[in-house]
Amino acid sequence: MSITIKVPLDKRSYDIKIGQGLLKNAAEYISPLLLRRKVFIVTEATVANFHLKLFTRTMDSAGIMHSTLQLPAGEATKSWEYLGKTVDFLIEQNVERNDVIIALGGGVIGDLVGFAAAILRRGVRFVQVPTTLLAQVDSSVGGKTGINVRQGKNLIGAFHQPSLVLADVDVLNTLQKRDLMAGYGEVVKYGLLGNEKFFLWLEKNGHALMDGDVGACLEAVRMSCKTKVDIVVRDEFELGDRSLLNLGHTFGHALEAATGYSDRLLHGEGVAIGCVLAFELSARLGFCSQEAPSRVRSHLTKMGIKTDISQVTGVLLDPLELLSIMEQDKKVVSGKLNLILAHDIGKTFKTSDVDPEAILSVLKDSLKSQPYS
Repeated sequence: MSITIKVPLDKRSYDIKIGQGLLKNAAEYISPLLLRRKVFIVTEATVANFHLKLFTRTMDSAGIMHSTLQLPAGEATKSWEYLGKTVDFLIEQNVERNDVIIALGGGVIGDLVGFAAAILRRGVRFVQVPTTLLAQVDSSVGGKTGINVRQGKNLIGAFHQPSLVLADVDVLNTLQKRDLMAGYGEVVKYGLLGNEKFFLWLEKNGHALMDGDVGACLEAVRMSCKTKVDIVVRDEFELGDRSLLNLGHTFGHALEAATGYSDRLLHGEGVAIGCVLAFELSARLGFCSQEAPSRVRSHLTKMGIKTDISQVTGVLLDPLELLSIMEQDKKVVSGKLNLILAHDIGKTFKTSDVDPEAILSVLKDSLKSQPYS
């Protein structure tokens, strides 16, 4: 049994399938998309060890030929180097525009493969098979693809919608605890940005989700995807409401860049810290009461998730350098940094009217782990 969420985008419409056992039955869902019985799989080493054999077995059983490229695991793979390797592989395999490429992995693989599909032959179809909580609730949905560069995260990319998303919650059982927790950073974002009822649900059920309760996993993925789809359908190319999905990301992306896109800080961890900082900044600017950031911090702390920059291991840049990275963010317009701030939990808004000194103050206190001083 699976849940289907439709993404109605005219000719770019597709389904998100959420359920158990989807990986072992993947051919059933992918076959209708194929004009010839072959797929091209791009994955990474860790995911391949857990899931590649099962995925290719279902292709074999359906008479679908396949070839596979395995890339290294980690955020550093979202780079020019591995984009080039991926495109080279696909060209060498004679991939045609009407073929289907499979992105089997987490957010890194989905973003990289989606971008390769976008630029190869001016657009090849691809299927997202997300294998992490973060990818299932966020990066596999909505068509944002891209790579990181030295100057910042996701600065090179394209909008390219998948033809299908298969989110099998069974695969979440293979995740390390830290990876699951990082995914939770994106889950909680959806409650914070526009759905207080979902945040209330997470306050009650977050630990069940982290403990692998199937019902909790299905509901968290369903609600996250539904929230994102509702926004993407209104604003596919991020000209308005879609920017709300960047809650926590401007801070988080700067921290990821400062840590060299290494395992010192996972993307979802950066988003969680960024959400705390966005709510703290909102309170300091008088947009919301102090109760809101306190509640956000309290929940994430109870879940065991990082809430301050000081909790990131190793040497970090000083606040001025972090602010400089934030100002390279792709959401800068006319030289002004756009931030997603909050009036309350579930009530966020975009603004460019923020004094850099206020941002610096929040960064400084988070580095000292004294957010309420």
